[in-house]
Amino acid sequence: MNTGLLIAVLVYEVALILGVGIWLARRESKHAKHEGDFALAGRNLPVPVVAITLALTVLGTAHILGVFEMVWGVGAAAVWFSIAHVILLVIVCLSTGLWVRRLGLTTVPEILDMLYGRATRLFVSCTMAGIIFGILTIETQGIGILIATMTGWEIKDGAIVGAIIGIFYVILAGMKEVGWLNLINATVMYVGLILATIFLAFALPGGDYSSVYNHYASNPETEHMLSIWGNSQIFLTFSLGMVIAVVFSQSINQMLMQPCMSAASEKTIRKALWWAAPINGMFGVFAVVIGLTAASLPEFAALGPKQAATTMLVEMLPPWLSAILLASFLAAILSTFAMTSLAPATIVTVDIYKNLYRPNATEKELTLVMRILIIVMACIAMAVAAALPPILAAMNWLFSWLVPVFWIVLFGLFWKRSSAVALSTLAAAWIANSAWSFTSLHQVLPFGPADNAYITLIVTLVFSVGGNLIAKGKPGFFKSEEYRSRVATQAASEAAAQ
Repeated sequence: MNTGLLIAVLVYEVALILGVGIWLARRESKHAKHEGDFALAGRNLPVPVVAITLALTVLGTAHILGVFEMVWGVGAAAVWFSIAHVILLVIVCLSTGLWVRRLGLTTVPEILDMLYGRATRLFVSCTMAGIIFGILTIETQGIGILIATMTGWEIKDGAIVGAIIGIFYVILAGMKEVGWLNLINATVMYVGLILATIFLAFALPGGDYSSVYNHYASNPETEHMLSIWGNSQIFLTFSLGMVIAVVFSQSINQMLMQPCMSAASEKTIRKALWWAAPINGMFGVFAVVIGLTAASLPEFAALGPKQAATTMLVEMLPPWLSAILLASFLAAILSTFAMTSLAPATIVTVDIYKNLYRPNATEKELTLVMRILIIVMACIAMAVAAALPPILAAMNWLFSWLVPVFWIVLFGLFWKRSSAVALSTLAAAWIANSAWSFTSLHQVLPFGPADNAYITLIVTLVFSVGGNLIAKGKPGFFKSEEYRSRVATQAASEAAAQ
């Protein structure tokens, strides 16, 4: 066990979480409480906090350990996972994020209620909360892997310790705490990444990355590992599949919409794009370089894709830099852990608890319910994470569930609203996604590793476009008087609060 490294990382995380939590508590004690303070930070987060939170919300286990792992199969083409997220952030900051902020939403399923009615809202609420919880289990696995690297523990034991820290990352002050912690951690992470990339080069034979290049370039079977395009099969299946899965699911996911709902204004979200996209996108380049390097060194390659890269960083970098880098990796994953616990807790509290059972619940009561749900979901995630599914494969399956939600929201806002079409599209796409994974159907029309994203998109478009062409329905919500009235009411409410 590397006791010194473990202590340094844990002291950093705990001190930062407690420090920010206490600072926020004192700061907020001087201001009046607003509706949605815990879940939405009073809808008043500034540009830097919104930007960093958007970037780190989707920069967790999949971006770090998932890319380290996926490099073993597709090489440098794993960077497409990051490219897909840059495209995603552009869409969020210029469209979907603006819409949810303009409408004053607290949860994404609320917009389904406006467009298609309560039944569709509840259908999506239950599914979206479950999907985000699935992502939470992957983030818990990532925390376990990092702590196992530092301690020699089993991954499941590391996940328990990490999840406890993750609970405190969000539970003290909610969205405000997550946002301000992210701002600090992102700075530390990039300083550590840049320094680690430089120091790692000096530690390799020849003092640069030429030995890594030669390892792959000298073998015709691995030469494609150095290209972000991979080969034709990798590009058509993995690369494009990642873009489809990420863009058409995460752009309407509660965990990414919640920072937008918390922004001070729509202008804040637009400005946030210029920070969020580069911060998120560049990380993938560093992760690919580190992953390729670990896989090229026999002593670390023998550890397998889940622990090779992190172990290499611990053993080849100076102890102080290893501590900074692993602490920042852990912080990035904790950020996503926090949002993947806060987002489903918000959905269950607002869309189910308040909407169905306690419509007159106070803000204090709702905050208590959210905190309880965060703890419960984190505890369950500790147990599920022990199964250790392949990280990006699991993410691809989970993301595919939200593809139809994006399209029925888009069509409902701009084209036509038909509850029957929306419900049938959701059901058909979700059945297809499950059948593709758990039956032999994929053997008939194999699309490779990204098959779930393709098949779900095809089914979604067939049912939603075909259904709207045939069925009657209301005009798109943005064309309605209801939309204009809601926006006016929301603007007046915010003006009064200020």
